[in-house]
Amino acid sequence: MKIKYFGRKLLAAGLAGALLAAGLTGCGIAEKTGPKTAGGAKQLVIAEPVHLIGYLPLYMAQREGYFKEQGLDVKVIQATGGTHVTAVISGSAWGVIGGVDSNALGNKGNSDPVTAVVNCVNRANVYLVAKKGLAPKSKSNADLKEFLRGKSIVAGRHGGSPNLLTRYLLLKVGLDPEKDVKMREPGDAATVVTMLQNGSGQIGNGAEPQICDGVEKGVWEEPFYKFTDLGDYSYSVFGVKKSTIQKDPVTVQKFVNAVLKALKTVQNDKALAAQDLRLEFPTLKESQVKASLGRAYEDHLWSEDGLISKKAVDNDMDVLNKTGIFTGSYSYDTLVDMQFVKAAQK
Repeated sequence: MKIKYFGRKLLAAGLAGALLAAGLTGCGIAEKTGPKTAGGAKQLVIAEPVHLIGYLPLYMAQREGYFKEQGLDVKVIQATGGTHVTAVISGSAWGVIGGVDSNALGNKGNSDPVTAVVNCVNRANVYLVAKKGLAPKSKSNADLKEFLRGKSIVAGRHGGSPNLLTRYLLLKVGLDPEKDVKMREPGDAATVVTMLQNGSGQIGNGAEPQICDGVEKGVWEEPFYKFTDLGDYSYSVFGVKKSTIQKDPVTVQKFVNAVLKALKTVQNDKALAAQDLRLEFPTLKESQVKASLGRAYEDHLWSEDGLISKKAVDNDMDVLNKTGIFTGSYSYDTLVDMQFVKAAQK
């Protein structure tokens, strides 16, 4: 498995098999047990499915020293193709940022389920874009049905949240995702700009920084549909194994404390948020920084208190159920544990 370093960010590029087989231990990355650094900080690894501006609170907690204040040294790996959850299940990562829906799928048949302990992105952070010159007449179901029928849609990995939300909309307007459109399902969400640019699709989904990248390159204009309008939605939460909660609640509490501080900062200090965004995504132009942050604040992207409501989980799981990806029942108390957020609030 090839490991690439970009500044302070560790990105793991590889398939699920390589990730699980390597266990990341041979690459000098801390295991879930969290050995301490020379300075005494406990090392933790968080797996992310893609590098997104939506995860800015995580990056701010790193850059502003909020994890360090708690005695933690947190690294982030990028595990594409759905391996972000399996990285935690296998023990290759201590925690994961992703949707409750992704955790629910990973937990099937798993005796040590991944459980969300603090919120981050409380809206469905997915937007639909169309090649420049294409646009639906309106967002009504009838017009969307007419517009989407027969189109080639770069929808992302099958089973991933952007893909599921796109299928959910197709079903809602009365289209069959398998028959009425052509679904393109690349494993890496970051390829959407290139795919629409080279003619591999007419419609795509994504989030920032992909949206502003596509606008800047003239591939598309502003999104014609945003799933953030679904309201409370457990789109990106931090999850750890249930056994981690039971065996090392002190570390979980410290991690949650740092994330809560970052969530507060991203809401109250927009200048600092913009500064850290520039550092985390150094290729963004100033216009893109302003556009992406403006979209995030306008759509109330980030949780303000770290709590994950039952409504947010129900909305998320409703998409899983209606797309047929998930069958059977689910338990909020298995998927979510808010004891650490509530303890911090006290």
